[in-house]
Amino acid sequence: MKKALIICAAGMSSSLMAKKTTSYLQEKGHDIEVDAVSANEGGKMIEKQSFDLYLVSPQTKMYFKKLKEAGDRVNKPVVNIPPQAYVPIPMGIEKLASVILQDIE
Repeated sequence: MKKALIICAAGMSSSLMAKKTTSYLQEKGHDIEVDAVSANEGGKMIEKQSFDLYLVSPQTKMYFKKLKEAGDRVNKPVVNIPPQAYVPIPMGIEKLASVILQDIE
């Protein structure tokens, strides 16, 4: 199973996005699980290398450079989530799933 992690301001809206995106991906036959943490935990989680892909939410993009550097150190991809892929409606979930499928190793 592949695992992706959303790094968000507080981790609340991203938890909803993670659950909906996991369900969507698994319904489409992909063995991928999406989880979420706050920006405070994001760097630590990257260093633990527990996930295959790290996604930075639009509201935490100011931390992207620091998080990307952490990902580069452990050879893990860190990508920004486009704002239109961070909306908990079917179209947003599909876009987020597409980002994940494009970037997960």
